[in-house]
Amino acid sequence: EVQLQASGGGLVQTGGSLRLSCAVSGFTSDDYVIGWFRQAPGKERRGVSCIRKSDGSTYYADSVKGRFTISRDSAKNTVYLLMNSLKPEDTAIYCCAADRSGSVLTLRKVTYGYWGQGTQVTVSS
Repeated sequence: EVQLQASGGGLVQTGGSLRLSCAVSGFTSDDYVIGWFRQAPGKERRGVSCIRKSDGSTYYADSVKGRFTISRDSAKNTVYLLMNSLKPEDTAIYCCAADRSGSVLTLRKVTYGYWGQGTQVTVSS
């Protein structure tokens, strides 16, 4: 059974940094993609970044390019999202999700079949 556990959220001031973690379990191969998504109050869930487990290829939404970095630790089966230069508009519930096919790097929600619970990120102005 595939399971995803996100953690690391919190309250930070504008310009600060946070690192989110997504612990992944249940996959028997490296052919999958992990994506980070966020949902602000009253808004739809949107993709932030994703990474392919097998080769470390990454993809970012334009809104976070240059500020966020996604990475993986294969030994720990964990994917990280380092968020720098945080802005109030980054405030949202962040969750990680898995695409079992691992064939395309995309932030289309429908591609992801497994979802973890969210972790709250609040950026104060």
